[in-house]
Amino acid sequence: MSEAGAHRSGFIALVGRPNVGKSTLLNQILGEKIAIISDKPQTTRTRILGVRHLPKAQLVFLDTPGIHKPLYRLNQRMVRVALNVLDEVDLVFFLVEATEGVGAGDRYVVERLKERAVPVVLVINKVDLVQKGRLLPLIDTYRQMHEFAEIVPVSALTGDGVNRLVEIAVRFMPAGPVYFEDDVVTDQPMQLLAAEFIREKILQKTRDELPFSVAVQIESFTEEGQLARIAAIVYVEKESQKAIVIGKRGELLKAVGTEARIEMERLFGMKVFLQLWVKVKEGWRQDERMLTALGY
Repeated sequence: MSEAGAHRSGFIALVGRPNVGKSTLLNQILGEKIAIISDKPQTTRTRILGVRHLPKAQLVFLDTPGIHKPLYRLNQRMVRVALNVLDEVDLVFFLVEATEGVGAGDRYVVERLKERAVPVVLVINKVDLVQKGRLLPLIDTYRQMHEFAEIVPVSALTGDGVNRLVEIAVRFMPAGPVYFEDDVVTDQPMQLLAAEFIREKILQKTRDELPFSVAVQIESFTEEGQLARIAAIVYVEKESQKAIVIGKRGELLKAVGTEARIEMERLFGMKVFLQLWVKVKEGWRQDERMLTALGY
């Protein structure tokens, strides 16, 4: 921790199992949507950086893919990203769900945290979905597993408890420089944000079997004054999946494009002309060259 009065800055990792609300929490902390969210597991596939600017501090958050048992090369890369981030930060927010007991996935994450000297705040998310009496046994169980720096119940969805998390993060930051200018919220390039917004809309509109098989690649991104022209390819692994993404008379793909474009215009501050195509690429999750080209 830094001396009183000094400017504080540092890096905080958000880690946990898939679908515990890490990206929702990041967006809530920043007051800006930079990470896509859905109710499907493994939504986040890469490290996402978000910056919270405060009068005497700068907090740099690193959202990570959910830590899970990897069955594909894509998933192996995702888990590797999440674990590597633990070696780069000053503080870890370990997210778990108030709605569930301690599972094997949570225990695995705790074991990885024990291997590192970094302080860890246990963040019990989704408290808006349970009665308070249910939290105490859960807190006791986790207390016996690891010496957490703090234990904070929150609702990433409503924002309850989030300000306390920010205050705790500031307290644990060392004296440090301003890493990012005041107007920087993320280091994500617009091309990557565009691809992620498109994938988010597909996840929200399709059935459970599809999310793991969808990837989006930006073919071209050109800016003409206050207009961005974007062409993107949606990759799936099967012809049947292509039909699902396109939808009856192309309606689903059209809705995806419209909603993604609105998100982009809000974040980019410019008009967007978006074109989408759907292509089949069998086994792309196991294709190392494809994974690299997609930025995973």
